[in-house]
Amino acid sequence: MSDQPVSPPSSGPLVDRFGRVADDLRISVTDRCNFRCTYCMPAEGLTWLPKSEILSFEELTRLLRVFVGLGVKSLKVTGGEPLVRADLATLVRMFRTVGPDLDISLTTNGVLLDQQAAGLAAAGVNRATVSVDSLLRHRFEEMTRRDALDKVLAGLRAAEAAGLTPIKINCVVIGGINDGELGDFARWSRETGYEVRFIEYMPLDAQHEWERAKVVPGAQILETINAEFPLAPVGNGSEPAALYRFADGAPGAIGVINSVTEPFCDTCNRLRLTAEGFVRACLFALEETELRAPMRSGATDDELAGLIRAAVWGKWPGHRVNHPDFVQPTRSMSMIGG
Repeated sequence: MSDQPVSPPSSGPLVDRFGRVADDLRISVTDRCNFRCTYCMPAEGLTWLPKSEILSFEELTRLLRVFVGLGVKSLKVTGGEPLVRADLATLVRMFRTVGPDLDISLTTNGVLLDQQAAGLAAAGVNRATVSVDSLLRHRFEEMTRRDALDKVLAGLRAAEAAGLTPIKINCVVIGGINDGELGDFARWSRETGYEVRFIEYMPLDAQHEWERAKVVPGAQILETINAEFPLAPVGNGSEPAALYRFADGAPGAIGVINSVTEPFCDTCNRLRLTAEGFVRACLFALEETELRAPMRSGATDDELAGLIRAAVWGKWPGHRVNHPDFVQPTRSMSMIGG
């Protein structure tokens, strides 16, 4: 590291000091959400950003063009809940014009998908990832503070009909809450063909009430499912999820994202752009780089690209969730972008 340059390269891949290339971007289009998931948001009292602070469609599209020029190849549209942003399909069409070959996906709670899936597919979204933390109506309501499981399931059917496939399911596993449903989710995966990805409970809640004791390790999740439905590993490519197929050839797949017990920081290729225009090089970052103010003050695309390169160059070697000096980000997951 002693002979390492002190500043980022002015051309070439979007690289950090440790040789990781950032080519996967998550754009949050809103901080607002129509759920109040217990591991993310308080039941009441979270203040939304003023609309004047949220990036416009034109600003988001301009920044995406800069990121694509820096080598970004895949885009995930997130929130908050992205489907509460009015005319989202119009924005997706603008994104698709910037990157005809971009892999564009959507992460959503699914409650509005039954109304929007077809339009989003036509606009250019390739596939959908839907958060479903319980298959039991009462527990789903307990975890999301919304009685909306039937609506989400309808949204999944609409997404499948619209061709937003392969459909991925994100399930945050919390010990003592929904960890008894692992077998049910695996069975559902086999029945539907959905890839169910179990995510370890992370310290990203607005209330800062995360408890390490409630983290269910991915290895334990796999052991539990494998005992009922034998699994066969298929690797993970560039994805953070370790992926498994069912050994008997049944449809579906199981993934585990072990962000806490087995961090994948050394291969992380992700960037996040918040709804109000801040770049985050790590989900747990304590620092951000603002693009909105420079952009609104007349910065050129080259100047914005320089800010992005500097933000990526300054990325730390890894988050410190498992270190004694870990400090939880002040922003919750809904404010960062999933």
